Amino acid sequence: MTADPSFAHPTIAPSSGAHAITLPGDTTLWLLPQRAVWWPAARMAFVADVHFGKAATFRRAGQPVPHGTTTDNLVRLDEVLALTGADHLVFLGDFLHARSGAAPALWQQLAPWRQGHAGVAMTLVRGNHDLHAGDPPALLNIALVDEPWQPMLGAELLACHHPQTVPGSTVLAGHWHPTVTLRGLARDTLRAPCFAWHAGLLVLPSFGAFTGGSTQPLPPDTHRFPVVAGQVRALFSPAGLR
Repeated sequence: MTADPSFAHPTIAPSSGAHAITLPGDTTLWLLPQRAVWWPAARMAFVADVHFGKAATFRRAGQPVPHGTTTDNLVRLDEVLALTGADHLVFLGDFLHARSGAAPALWQQLAPWRQGHAGVAMTLVRGNHDLHAGDPPALLNIALVDEPWQPMLGAELLACHHPQTVPGSTVLAGHWHPTVTLRGLARDTLRAPCFAWHAGLLVLPSFGAFTGGSTQPLPPDTHRFPVVAGQVRALFSPAGLR
């Protein structure tokens, strides 16, 4: 596994804060600071764990959580599509958080957004939350598939929700909500979402504005790419990590 510092694709400029990695077979993927992945060869963008409706679910349970998270998610999805010019957007599971959040108010926000991107194909690889929350309505025109899903015939890239390894392939997945804790010289710490790349598996950070991150340990030889101040950084050793 090697990192490719070149900015070979014309739609990704150095000022974007993105970072390129090269998989076995010379497949280039871009890790975007919007917490998404761009695959130029297939003109596909990937996000994981949006968890639409999560804040509404918490509010129904009487929890004082912020409003506007759906709008924030849609604005950042717009940024991903504008930055990449993607023809296809793939959700790597947990599009919805819970059945109680799948309310008319949510569809009233999502429907015009989807119509605004009518020329972009969209696919949901069902995750564990989707199995309980149910599929998004047909009006959103999102294709529904189960994992593992091969986005492009002949390619060694598979789309999943749950992290797993498949011999001969690189799996893109979510579910873990990976983070790293960076430690400074003044004993200060910063926990940041990160991409986690490990031997045939690339796990994306959670995309949703209200999903948070996990501190579960990652394999010791995992390459971590934290998203900090609008930049994707490369950390290839355990130094400065916890």
